[in-house]
Amino acid sequence: GVPGGFSYGDYLRCGAIAANSPICRELKAHAEAGGYVFGVCNGFQVLAETGLLPGALLRNAGLKYICRTVPLIVGTEDSVFTQGYEKGQEIQIPIAHHDGNYFADPATLDRLEGEDRVAFRYGDAPNGSARDIAGILSENRRVLGMMPHPERAAEEAHGNTDGKPVFDALASALARVVA
Repeated sequence: GVPGGFSYGDYLRCGAIAANSPICRELKAHAEAGGYVFGVCNGFQVLAETGLLPGALLRNAGLKYICRTVPLIVGTEDSVFTQGYEKGQEIQIPIAHHDGNYFADPATLDRLEGEDRVAFRYGDAPNGSARDIAGILSENRRVLGMMPHPERAAEEAHGNTDGKPVFDALASALARVVA
């Protein structure tokens, strides 16, 4: 997994410095070999900067940091990460970002939609993301990048478990690989 946290600072573009670090070269090799990679928030920004996912994450349309729970619409069931949901299902997941506005050119957006690679869409368009995209999959469907934080909605103690199916399905897939 590629967590958020801005450990490399974000003095150029979000994730740009991290994307050129030695660990990201190894991450890219892992993904290209068919490994699973999951990037949340700044992790999604890093995955876009490495080229593992298309597009870029820009400053929110309102130019303000947003921190609240938002509705997400599941875009596909066809990935390890999303198989625990139904396509079209609405879930509630927290966001916490200043640069979460997903951008890609129209041809890329059409390709993502045509290949059923939009994993999640915002239900209330909080940040200006193109076509309300909140998360996307790689061509081989083994890399997921998403701005919302499912880890903040994965336990009863959080008051919401809508993010738990992402981790349950991923853990199950990893257990099959190891076994």
